[in-house]
Amino acid sequence: MSTVALQDLRERFLPMIEIAAARYAERVPHGYPVVIDAPERGTIGIEIDPSYALYITSDGDGLFAEIYRRSPRTDSRSSAGRQKSAGAPTSERRPIATTIDDQALRNLIAELMAAFNQQPGLIRITDD
Repeated sequence: MSTVALQDLRERFLPMIEIAAARYAERVPHGYPVVIDAPERGTIGIEIDPSYALYITSDGDGLFAEIYRRSPRTDSRSSAGRQKSAGAPTSERRPIATTIDDQALRNLIAELMAAFNQQPGLIRITDD
């Protein structure tokens, strides 16, 4: 059932991620962004670079938003007495309703882009 819902969601979500991919094409490593369009296999999404991605997936029963991101290696709010584990990618899987609205989909994309844009030292990738 949710693969049918994923196919319906694709019609609204795919244009959004294609626009995001076009806007980030000159800011990301060569070969990225990648738009994943495989609703028959249960996945649609966008990969900004190897450590930043958003997928809408289906396990056959429900729909999920899966966000992969890398936490920054530095944190100005941490103290010397606490360990700050960072640099490793983290993943978050959230169940979403089959009736998710366009604004919620745009918010998921914006959340991914905000995480990508907050990388320390990321000014702009200019060489290929």
